[in-house]
Order: sequence, then structure tokens, then C-alpha cells
Amino acid sequence: MKVACVGGGPAGLYLSILLKLRDPSHEITVHERDPEGSTYGWGVTYWRALLDKLHEHDPESARALDAHSVRWNEGTARVRDLVTRKPGDEGFGIGRHRLLEILADRARALGVRLEFEDEIGPDALPDADLVVAGDGVHSALRGRWAEHFGTEVTAGRNPYVWLGTTRVFDAFTFAFVESDHGWIWCYGYPFDAGRSTVVVECPPATRDGLGLDTMSEADGLAVLEKLFADVLDGHPLMGRSDGAGSTSWLTFRTVTNRTWHHGNLVLLGDAAHTTHYSIGAGTTLALEDAIALADALGAHASLPDALDRYERERKGALLTAQSAARHSAQWYENLTRYIDLPPERMFALLGQRHSPLLPYVPPQLYYRLDRAAGRLDSLRRLKRWLGPRLARAAHARELSTRD
Repeated sequence: MKVACVGGGPAGLYLSILLKLRDPSHEITVHERDPEGSTYGWGVTYWRALLDKLHEHDPESARALDAHSVRWNEGTARVRDLVTRKPGDEGFGIGRHRLLEILADRARALGVRLEFEDEIGPDALPDADLVVAGDGVHSALRGRWAEHFGTEVTAGRNPYVWLGTTRVFDAFTFAFVESDHGWIWCYGYPFDAGRSTVVVECPPATRDGLGLDTMSEADGLAVLEKLFADVLDGHPLMGRSDGAGSTSWLTFRTVTNRTWHHGNLVLLGDAAHTTHYSIGAGTTLALEDAIALADALGAHASLPDALDRYERERKGALLTAQSAARHSAQWYENLTRYIDLPPERMFALLGQRHSPLLPYVPPQLYYRLDRAAGRLDSLRRLKRWLGPRLARAAHARELSTRD
């Protein structure tokens, strides 16, 4: 099979690795529009379950990923001057640049052809049996056939900005600060021995009231450093530019598609779907897409059958993550509902923000029920039974509203 992967992100690179491992005779080219070594963002997160899955499919790249990641097993939250800490699942952070370097080196070693500074437009697709659109949330290939794919893009409410810092956190860290213009918060995690990622988020009125929407990047970083001085412990924040331009405040875009393939063109990763950053699953879901697509291509001689299986499997697998992401984003958008709880209770509900039950139950009552559910099997079963049903009902209401 001749395969062209458009986009040199984690999903496209990992797919090329898996296909070469299955059949070295595949002719695979990854086309990336940017120069090699240039990428956006700071570090990405993933969790133990993904690492175990990567070890199953390609132990060599999984070992390299593990060796270059930092890990934590606690979370800490700071609300005003109050701090609480608790154990959590084992998490991992790795620099996006390092992740791409590991996957690119592995792909090359297996015989994949990597073409950098090679932009593929929708009107000149490569001559290949399969063209994979892994070109991200703003996918030009998806955009060309958006009507066929049934693409819908929904903008979130809260602006956010992706930053770095030389403060190396020893846990997944949350900090909530009440400014003169409302609440602003950040979450941070380490990704190498000397740096951490910091995502800052707030309501639009807070950003605009603080003047962050119009300040230069340097001035904006100075304001944020002052607001988060306690959690940064004297360390600076770092942006993406030289500081002269404005800070790149973004609004998260949720992308969905009715179908994921068109002829021999198939969507992968953020081109097919996006999941709110607050659940830390974007890289994981992209790599799982690659695994599912490679498995489907290996199981079916017919390309349409393989692409149908891939789409069906991944859409089903994404339901839980997409529900969790939707409720997580809504938790932050309704922060004032929870922020005045005692810090240990607020942190407990922060950990439960994925729950479809939480928006419908008074926070104090939910906290008590959740504590009880941890002790009583009957309540725990009820919670497991209700959760998916409420998630499906919410999804159905969302679809009917769109229609």
C-alpha cells in the first residue's frame, strides 16, 4: 500500500510507524508543512494506560517515550491563600518537541519518508492508495470537503493561553486567583527537568478587564506573573514570541464530523475531533486513532471496509472522553458554583468535574454522596448506571438543539 500522511504530528507519525511494522513493503510518506524541529506548545500530558498500550504496539518507541518523560502521582490546588494536596493517578509529561523527535526518528529507522516544508493543499492530493488528513484542527483537507464530512465547529466561552515556565512543579498543579475583575486560574505540569507547561484560563470579562486582550506579550506575562506569584515561586512565564507581539489568547474549538472518510481520504486526530484541553487527553486520543486505523487496515483487504471499521470504533470509544471534556469545560465556566467550598471539597469536585451528575446536584450534597458512594457498593453502582445515561441524554439534547 502507498500511504501519504499529511501532517507530521503525533498521530500521523505513529500511524506511519505502525503500518511499517505490520508490513515493511508499505510505501509511506509523511508530509509536514513546517521545518523539522519547529513545533508549537510546550509539554503534553498522558497517563499510564496510554504508555501500557504503546508498549503493546511498539515497545521501542514506548521505551524512548518513557525515558524522556517526567511523572507525578499527586495533585495540588491553591485557592486564594489556601492549599490542599492529594494523591492521584500516575501522570506523565513530555515536551512536544521531544515527543515528535522520538516518533520521527523511529519512523525514519523503519523506512518512512519524512518530507518537511512540504505543504499539501486540498487541490493537489498526493498520488497514494490512502491519504491521511492529520493536519490538525484547522485541517485544509477536511475544509475542502466539509459538507461531505458534516463538519461542525463550536467555540467555547473562556479564553485561554498556553505558556511555559522554569518552575518545575512536583505535582499536577491548579491555582485559582481572585482578581479585581473576577477569577483567573491556571494549571501546570512538568515536562522536562527544567520546565513546566502552564495553561491560563478565565472568563472573557476577566481577561478584558485586566487588559490582557490588548497588552503586548511581555506586559501580559508580567501581569500573569504577578497574579500567580505564589505558585510560580519567583520563576518567569514564557510565551511563544519575542514578547513584542500580543499574547495568543485562544478560544477552544470543538470539532466534530458526521463521517471521517471520503473516498481514499481519512481524517485522523484533531482533524477528525477535538477534546477540551482540560482533561489532558488530546495526544492520547490522537495516538489511539492511529492504533485503531492501523488495526482496521490490517484486518480488512477492502479500504472502504477498513475505514468504516475505524470510524465506527473510534466514534464509540470517544463518547466517554467527549462527555467528560464537555462537562470539564462547563465546570470551569461555572467556577463560582464551587470556588467558595472548603478547599478540600472544592478540590474533590474539581476531580469530579467530568461527571454528568455534578451540574444537577448541589455541590455540598454531591460531595457527601460521592464520599458515601466510595464506601457503599449500591451507591457506586447507581452512579455508574446513571452517568452514561445522563451523558447520552445530554448529547441527544445537544444534537436536537443543533437541528
